[in-house]
Amino acid sequence: MNIKIVCVGKLKEKYFKDAIAEYQKRLSRFAKVRLIEVPDEKAPEKFSAAEQENVKKIEGQRILSKIKDKEYVFVTAINGKQRTSEEFAHEIKDLTTYGHSDLTFIIGGSLGTSSEVDKRADDLMSFGKMTLPHQLMRVVLIEQIYRGFMINSGSPYHK
Repeated sequence: MNIKIVCVGKLKEKYFKDAIAEYQKRLSRFAKVRLIEVPDEKAPEKFSAAEQENVKKIEGQRILSKIKDKEYVFVTAINGKQRTSEEFAHEIKDLTTYGHSDLTFIIGGSLGTSSEVDKRADDLMSFGKMTLPHQLMRVVLIEQIYRGFMINSGSPYHK
């Protein structure tokens, strides 16, 4: 299985990098995991709705350039479907059972994802209505992917 996490922006904090590296190491027995960062588009503090859409469109093109046709794509979105860890684990199991060996997860920039990215998604997933820093979201996502594999393997990791 191949798992790809495409994120907007560069992760700078060592503690987030260390956490992600730990979960990548743990996941290596189940899947090959790659983290791909695409540049974020610089924007002023105050800008119009049209300028915001333009930023999302540029970032969206960068994201879409990293996705292949055969990949099953989850996009993190506040308006996406919320699920329990068990439901997510079951989805991963079903996807792999039915021939989806390439899963891609998208974390957009601070403005979210473009409509083009959302259209490409096979699933919009939400981790709740609270806004999380995009750097922290990477850690939360990779931990939940790991948790899903541990649930599916019958491990006591998930209590």
